[in-house]
Amino acid sequence: MQVKTSSIKLKVPDGSEAVLVKNLYLSCDPYMRGRMNRPISASYIGSFQPGSPISGYGVSKVLDSGHPNFKKGDLVWGLTGWEEYSLITATESLFKIHNTDVPLSYYTGILGMPGMTAYAGFYEICSPKKGEYVFVSAASGAVGQLVGQFAKLLGCYVVGSAGSKDKVDLLKNKFGFDEAFNYKEESDLDAALKRYFPEGIDIYFENVGGKMLDAVLLNLRVHGRIAVCGLISQYNLERPEGVHNLSALLLKQARMEGFLAPSFYHKYSNYLELVLPYIKEGKVTYVEDIAEGLESSPAALVGLFTGRNVGKQVVVVARE
Repeated sequence: MQVKTSSIKLKVPDGSEAVLVKNLYLSCDPYMRGRMNRPISASYIGSFQPGSPISGYGVSKVLDSGHPNFKKGDLVWGLTGWEEYSLITATESLFKIHNTDVPLSYYTGILGMPGMTAYAGFYEICSPKKGEYVFVSAASGAVGQLVGQFAKLLGCYVVGSAGSKDKVDLLKNKFGFDEAFNYKEESDLDAALKRYFPEGIDIYFENVGGKMLDAVLLNLRVHGRIAVCGLISQYNLERPEGVHNLSALLLKQARMEGFLAPSFYHKYSNYLELVLPYIKEGKVTYVEDIAEGLESSPAALVGLFTGRNVGKQVVVVARE
């Protein structure tokens, strides 16, 4: 990745239904790693084009619009370019921001795609019930921190894994997880899970894949559910690790299902009705890791894959 300087006319071309925006906050997300590969099969989102600006989720302000649904001054979130100003032609990916009494950066996280990911994966895919045993991997990240809090609000027993002592402390002391552990300090993940889940796991919110997934399979309860949100431990491997314990799905009559947040965007208004009161009443808290300036975005994105970030990784391009 490199930073380039060029010029843009701050006006939508005549006759176009595009929207010209000033980008305020950019979202760094693990799925973007896959867009750096040549697609090996039909994908839900295209690969990045070398020499073109990276695109991703962001929060922007409309400067000019040829589209009837957007006007100058509107605040929006959706897919935009990693640049100071973007001309967005795919306006169907934009959501207008109506609630501005929360930090605007939240629309890259809890009120944006990661929030919808947590909502869809936990409530829609896992169909949770009060009292169930829930395990979340990468639990201090943009999505995991929300899943754990939603599970606690529902009355579940919740354990999270993360990669540092500080993150483990955050899970227990700020997000209210019942227990948490540093997976890097566990030589036997199966034994660790049996320690925290002597009765087994009803719901696993999967963010990492690899050895953790294999260990969870050995600890599933009957009719357990696994929502496959991400597999971040595998994204930089030339040869992904195999999974050995899939027979547990059969023996425990369990279900493992992958999902993509955009398939649930039609429920975004339902999600806001749920989560906005939680935020305002202090029942849900959200931690962000803020990087300042467009030039900091490459390091911020790469840092996701070594766990450098604590919470949702955001890049501030401009605050207003």
